[in-house]
Amino acid sequence: MTGCLRLALAIHIHQPIGNFEGVFENAYRDSYAPFLELIRNYPQIPISLHISGSLLEWLVDAHGEYIDSLRSLTERGQFEMVGGPFYEPILASIPSHDRIGQITAYSRYLEQLFGAKVRGMWMPERVWEQSFTSDVTRAGIEYTILDDHHFRSAGLRDDQLHGYYLSEDEGRLLKIFPGSERLRYTIPFAEPHETINYLRDIAERFPTPVVCFGDDGEKFGTWPETKKHVYEHGWLKRFLDALCENSSWLKVCTLGEAVDHVPPVGSVYLPDCSYREMTEWALPSDRLVEFEQISKRKQHEQEWQALRPYIRGGTWRNFRVKYPEANEMYTRMLQISQRLQQIASEEEAVERPHLITQARTELYRGQCNCSYWHGAFGGLYLPHLRHAVYNHLIAADTLIESACGRPSRWVQIDADDFNLDARKEIRLAGDRLVAFLTPSRGGHLYELDVRGAKVNLLGTLNRRPEAYHEVVRQHAGHQHEGNGVASIHDAVRFKQPDLDKKLVYDKWPRKSLVDHFLAPNLDPAAFRNGEGEIGDFVQGVYESRLRRSPGRVEAVLARDGVAGQHRFRLEKSIALEAAAGGRMQIRYDLSNLPPGEKFHFAVEFNFAGLASGASDRYYYDGNGRQLGQLESVLTLKQIERIGLIDEWLGVDISIEPSIPTDVWTFPIQTVSQSEGGFELVHQSSAVVPHWEFISPADGRFSVTLSLATDTSAAQARELTKATAAV
Repeated sequence: MTGCLRLALAIHIHQPIGNFEGVFENAYRDSYAPFLELIRNYPQIPISLHISGSLLEWLVDAHGEYIDSLRSLTERGQFEMVGGPFYEPILASIPSHDRIGQITAYSRYLEQLFGAKVRGMWMPERVWEQSFTSDVTRAGIEYTILDDHHFRSAGLRDDQLHGYYLSEDEGRLLKIFPGSERLRYTIPFAEPHETINYLRDIAERFPTPVVCFGDDGEKFGTWPETKKHVYEHGWLKRFLDALCENSSWLKVCTLGEAVDHVPPVGSVYLPDCSYREMTEWALPSDRLVEFEQISKRKQHEQEWQALRPYIRGGTWRNFRVKYPEANEMYTRMLQISQRLQQIASEEEAVERPHLITQARTELYRGQCNCSYWHGAFGGLYLPHLRHAVYNHLIAADTLIESACGRPSRWVQIDADDFNLDARKEIRLAGDRLVAFLTPSRGGHLYELDVRGAKVNLLGTLNRRPEAYHEVVRQHAGHQHEGNGVASIHDAVRFKQPDLDKKLVYDKWPRKSLVDHFLAPNLDPAAFRNGEGEIGDFVQGVYESRLRRSPGRVEAVLARDGVAGQHRFRLEKSIALEAAAGGRMQIRYDLSNLPPGEKFHFAVEFNFAGLASGASDRYYYDGNGRQLGQLESVLTLKQIERIGLIDEWLGVDISIEPSIPTDVWTFPIQTVSQSEGGFELVHQSSAVVPHWEFISPADGRFSVTLSLATDTSAAQARELTKATAAV
């Protein structure tokens, strides 16, 4: 041996804001607790541990014994607590002032909880941009860990990745470790001797090398089949024993210890990057399919192996292009962050400053990264995670309004480029509702925040092609449950049968106030499959004007368009009144219709945030009669009211037309992948009032739709919780 190899083990454990209580508890039982229980028997093996703030807050409340144990291990020097942004946002998805704010707040929280200074940080999803250096160091951080893929993308060779590097921005220096992709795949999926042999080879060839493993702690028990492999079959104990048996040349250390005892290898500037798989997931789906096909064909060619380090996929920010729904969350978050920043510099505008502190915490929680992207984990495709983001953003927005002294009843309307598409959108806001309209794209209602329940009823998700849908098709007709333990990147598992038959893709955004002109006597099954459209209103550009009066605001959208061979005008108005509570008035006026012609006009609504498949979540009619659960496919005739109730959320939504209407309902369900396998996920409930009529002599047709929301049950529940807490 030429010297001692240092192995830095950096473990990251995380559960996102909004994940189910049972998921937290199962991860604790299967992974977090047994890992800590075993590692405490090996005091000679130190660990750099990062716990996301969302998980740590839960652990403090639910498992104080874990915190006590971790504190004792920190005091004896076995654990180094690693910081980061409090609620695990991707730094590329939040403003600079929030990066510094989140990192600083979490370091302070960790230091108070464990009594040790925080020097290093975990970079969420290892998403990196060079400009982060100055923000991270301003927040008091000395070092972080990324992937060796970042360094290879900067042109470094494998034999240059056995240490840490200095990086700089605006004259500020940050130390960055390259985490080993090889170790990410051998730990814990290969026998310990494979890892030891790999490290021994490095130790024999390089003086005083540092090798870093940085990855998710959930792979030690939470990922499929790993609990049995890691604990029951003894992999982790064998691995720790192997580290101890080779201590003559292999020293396990923390990141901080490596910084203190080993000089940097050199300096480097890293490109915008993440771990290899993330850069691939960020590609458009069709290009990802091409990339995977090329990689599979070329993987055994020597030239491909030489070229591979120079090839990388997309950048993380393009998830907001790939998934417009992620951009909707991002831009809503940005509005709130910018307003908070502005208010912070205008103290005279704030009547109750303590509410601003609460609003900032809610904003930070709404920046949690998992809902903003999708890869091998459910992420964006999981409605409860998207709901959690909006829950906290809406709470922050409401707290800001309260801090600024709004009256008990108010409404306002304004126009701006709210979603950053270089077109103006319209916002109608009040003490009960916040609605966003996009005149440049069908005049859709694309966000509807119900303050009382802190839910965005239009936090929907479209069905779209994904690269892994090819795998679903290839395995059609039989189930693959996987054999033995495998990385989630390699396993093929199905949670339901016949998912290939559910692969349907949407032709327009599944939002509300989507205006359809359909073929007469259209089969509802055809409409569910996206067929039957004969008009050009669905995504057409609408003219708009705003109306304001005391206690009432209104957006009026109009468009001259065609359906079949006929050209006519459609005007729709959307109004909020301060005295009307949680009710929105929507009026449609069709004019210049050719008399005597048959028309089939439909207005599509989609409602998200309301789960399906439970008896307390259902449709009802004007008589209060239950019509079926929220995933029901219904064909209703001449009804005067249709409502949707989610008793668990405490939300009641109803649509009342001024004239009786036929209504179709059906679920929007995606086929997506998560760490547990491919699954069918309910995204929204489509409700489609539609009218078939003969155009009268005056060429006009009008209907008013009253959209009412009732959140009294949700507010009563919140009041009960608040009272119990006191």
